[in-house]
Amino acid sequence: MKNLTLSIVALMIVASAGYAQNVEFKSSNFKDKKEEFKKAFTSYQAGDAPRAAGNTAILETKSPDNNFRKALFHYEKAYAFNPNSAKLNYKMGNCYLYTNQKYKAYEHLDKAIKLDPKSLDDEFYFYYGQACMLHGDFKKAIDQFKKYEAAASKSRIEQRSKFLKKYKKDCAGAKAIIEKPERVWVDNLESINSAQDEYGPCISTDGETLIFTSNRKNSHAADEIGEYDSDMYTSTFANKKWSAPKNMSSVNTDGDETSSALSYDGQKMLLFKEDANGNADLYQSILEGLDWQKPASLSKVINTDYDQTYAAYNFNDVKVYYITDQRGGGGKAGMDIFFSGNMDRENNYWGKGQTAGMNINTKFNEGSVYLHPDGETMYFCSEGHNSLGGYDIFVSTKYQGQWQKPKNLGYPINTPYDDFFFAATANGKYAYIASNREGGKGGLDLYRVTFWGPEKPVIGDTEDYLLASIAEPIQDTYIEKEVKVEKKSLTVFKGKVIDAISRKPLAAEIDITDNGKGEVISTVKSNTATGKFLLSLPAGVNYGITVKKEGYLFHSENFDLPAASEFNMVNKDVELKNIAIGSKIALRNVFFETGKSDIKPDSHSELARLIQLLKDVPGLKIELSGHTDNKGSEKLNKTLSQSRAQAVVDYLTKKGISASRLTAKGYGSSQPVADNKTADGRQQNRRTEFMITGN
Repeated sequence: MKNLTLSIVALMIVASAGYAQNVEFKSSNFKDKKEEFKKAFTSYQAGDAPRAAGNTAILETKSPDNNFRKALFHYEKAYAFNPNSAKLNYKMGNCYLYTNQKYKAYEHLDKAIKLDPKSLDDEFYFYYGQACMLHGDFKKAIDQFKKYEAAASKSRIEQRSKFLKKYKKDCAGAKAIIEKPERVWVDNLESINSAQDEYGPCISTDGETLIFTSNRKNSHAADEIGEYDSDMYTSTFANKKWSAPKNMSSVNTDGDETSSALSYDGQKMLLFKEDANGNADLYQSILEGLDWQKPASLSKVINTDYDQTYAAYNFNDVKVYYITDQRGGGGKAGMDIFFSGNMDRENNYWGKGQTAGMNINTKFNEGSVYLHPDGETMYFCSEGHNSLGGYDIFVSTKYQGQWQKPKNLGYPINTPYDDFFFAATANGKYAYIASNREGGKGGLDLYRVTFWGPEKPVIGDTEDYLLASIAEPIQDTYIEKEVKVEKKSLTVFKGKVIDAISRKPLAAEIDITDNGKGEVISTVKSNTATGKFLLSLPAGVNYGITVKKEGYLFHSENFDLPAASEFNMVNKDVELKNIAIGSKIALRNVFFETGKSDIKPDSHSELARLIQLLKDVPGLKIELSGHTDNKGSEKLNKTLSQSRAQAVVDYLTKKGISASRLTAKGYGSSQPVADNKTADGRQQNRRTEFMITGN
């Protein structure tokens, strides 16, 4: 009997050890530690003011700034002294909910209610419900919100009504989204991330350059709570791995700089930082050679007295989309997406900002924006719409000039945590996001999303090793319905501009022309140090690409991209020739009617550049030559090539070029530049050229 009693007592002691009692912050509870208590209690009280300020900002759909981190700086000191205070755990859980360490919120709030539910006020259930959402227990989360509504005053419920409605709606729909995961991998960029925050990923369209922001330890002084300012970093992808991040010292200052977007040619970058008045403004940095230049304010029209944060270029740099807390025209509350158009590039004049529309902006915060180079697709993150909780990433497409109702990108891209940003490679296979989901290195981490593509039919029982980390294979015993993944219709044209003789890189100007309209739709420059260039060309247009530099003959390319064309990458070096007698250049964008010498209207832009060259160099004399492939009669080929060369001469003389500077010569198939055995080779041989005969 005695042994049995002792066993029961022992079990009671073990059981009680798992459920510690609530220890209030009272001096009577720490009679033997009076000095330690005073310091801890001072910290306990010091966290209350910034916590209150942060909560007020959240209810007003504003940024809480660093208030919750400041509160936690003090609360964590108090917690080290007394971890079993229900109220302290409650306050800490409340703060963690609105930081990038959200995953710590549940353990503190759950501990608080287990320590002493009676000591907690009604607001606790509002925060506990959010923590349950993060924990994936959506039914329990709804129960907590209902408890709050049953206990809190009418005025407090009204103050939080839009949040309560949104959270309950998200909980109701989250399960269905999670149970139908998207065909993607989401991998932590472990070689890039640290225990601090990494965010604002900017990826070049070829996927080889990554720029991001981090508040990891740097050479600057830490602030009053031991945190460092945000600096920008860069990494390059080579040999199937990312290089060690390098601080972008030419851009960074002692304050916060936040990366936002790269231009599609990789030569410009948008970022934001605070101005002298404490407002966030947009800046732009230009890549000169190997160095990013000191950022300059983007525009006085865009940078208003409001905050302007994350921004993105559209396809042809005519517009910039950005996040602002400016109101009006569909801007409802919090941060919204606006856009502004460049009205005058030379004088850097931008139009007044306009809202992206009612389909995009919500009563909650929109957090970032990214325009795909196809020109018709916008990715953005938002606390509104049908989210899993926190910020989710959405996609919207443009129809008849209007952005349509956005679609949630689904799980596991989105989670109940905050999932920010979206920067994609042009081929649509990879995208880079930032998330404070559980399981990362700490705070916000960068992740790479890999899209699987359409599912292949399964013939028999197979074993697919989907991830290297999976210990056992997954056996497929049935065939699922095929999942169609949207493919982007793009061509990426990349390479270097070099001197044809010395092979040295050249800084050249590259015009992108819509041949159908005869309009230059965009102009970019090759890098001054490397000669590199990068162009993204949406499908559905016949493009003329002209590379030009003073003192050199221009180079042209033609890309006819049907609307339904697949993604493809063109990588080549462009060789520019000095204007010297004997130099030849092919006019790739001069077109004729089939079997005739009638010049098609699509040729006018190319010929206009030749006319300008002849006007710019008055002493230049040229021979216009026509060339064919070896199909058909050589006699007919020579006749056709001669008549086409003469047609170009006649066109030029009608435009004011003296006939004494021009000669026409048809060579038929006698001067091939490629093998006539292939269709591509024959196409290259069918060309119009000019050769400099005098200068």
